Amino acid sequence: MKKLTLLLLFVLLASVSSAHPWKPNHYVIIDTDGGLDDMRSICMFLASPDVRVLGITVSPGALSAEDAYIKVKSLLNSFYHEGIPVGINRTKIFNSPGFPAAKSFIWGNENGIDPAKAPEFIKVIRQILSAEKTKISFISLGGMSSAYESLTNIPEFKIQVKQIVWSCNGLNDKNGFNYKIDKASASEILKQNIPVKAVISRDDLDFFDKGFNDLLGRINTRYANKVMDLSASSSGKDHSFALKANDEMVPVFIHFPELFTNNVTDNNTESIPSNQAGIREAFIKILKGETVAKNQVIREFPMNPEFYFEDIQPSVKEITEKHGEDEWIAGVLANELHRHLGVFAIIGVKMGIRAREYFDTGVDEFKVTSYAGSIPPLSCMNDGVQVSTGATPGHGLLTVRSDTASMPSCEFTYLNHRIRLTLQPGIAKKISEELKEINFIYGLDSNIYWELVRKNSIKYWKDLDRHLIFLIEEL
Repeated sequence: MKKLTLLLLFVLLASVSSAHPWKPNHYVIIDTDGGLDDMRSICMFLASPDVRVLGITVSPGALSAEDAYIKVKSLLNSFYHEGIPVGINRTKIFNSPGFPAAKSFIWGNENGIDPAKAPEFIKVIRQILSAEKTKISFISLGGMSSAYESLTNIPEFKIQVKQIVWSCNGLNDKNGFNYKIDKASASEILKQNIPVKAVISRDDLDFFDKGFNDLLGRINTRYANKVMDLSASSSGKDHSFALKANDEMVPVFIHFPELFTNNVTDNNTESIPSNQAGIREAFIKILKGETVAKNQVIREFPMNPEFYFEDIQPSVKEITEKHGEDEWIAGVLANELHRHLGVFAIIGVKMGIRAREYFDTGVDEFKVTSYAGSIPPLSCMNDGVQVSTGATPGHGLLTVRSDTASMPSCEFTYLNHRIRLTLQPGIAKKISEELKEINFIYGLDSNIYWELVRKNSIKYWKDLDRHLIFLIEEL
């Protein structure tokens, strides 16, 4: 009996230790043809902390693959998600109509984006599947060409892809646009062992009417703002297609399948929206990023300035509006851990958040090697990095190098992709010289020293934009 009890205890502890409160439930690769509804769908996937977008592929459909590539890269760059890989399917099986509304709407800054330099989609998907062993969902927002080519050319695809979620008019509708993009591939995919979930659109009503757009306009996140850019544009106002909900139903289905009526045929399923009010609520919840609990102990982090000490109260709103709630929360936690407001701790917070943006990850999802060493004040950066990324020594994800010259720099590794972030030398020099001067005049044991350090930390927290202060190198 004692042995049985110990065995059960071991199993319980093993299951608890292997559980990961921040691991998202959905890992996806998205294939898009550059339609207006695709843009909104991609924004929804990126907005949800319960989804990890491992990569995006583009294929011909609403736009040519080349035009779709420009749209996707410009969108990701506008969100500072430069590290999400984008591959291109150059198959000439479909002659894209190049819908004018889709082509004219700007997803982001298109300057310098060259589709000729884009990697082939097969290579991108193969690299993703070799690095990430979690079962994934392949999201087809256009035709089935990329899904079928991946299935036939990448052995891991049929093992690691748990389902193909396809936005279409139905499994038996041969006249739908997404079916006609590549009829042969669609027909073959539906015969395979990988389950296909066909998500059918809500094109029977103007989903994005004024009332719903007013609700979306109150969200005020970067992803919701991009969705609202479409609603406010001529493409969104004047084109009847943009008023409907088409591919947008896919991210809703991924998160809330209970809002759909599911008709199963053999290995495949048709999922039809069945709760309009619930779907609109889900749409808003996804864009707000409210798909998982954000904290582990407290339900909601206090954002009321009166909660904080008087000297920082005037800066709470400014910091959150300029740099976002993630940076604010990580900054508060890092400085509580650090036991004083420190400039390099704030730099570490900004660096960690920027790295997470680059890869579009949550916490605990990449390894960090810090070159800040173990000598204050520069080493204080390590506290900010570990809080903002979740890469702590306890998780085995943070390594601090003390065998090299110390510098305000960290390397971040995610899915076999490694980058280095370094604080710009001019900024690092200015901060260091200020700290040395305060130390020289007042000394570390002086209360005035720590008061001035605190004042400087608040100033730099407000003024330094994490998108401008770091040099980013791909290694």
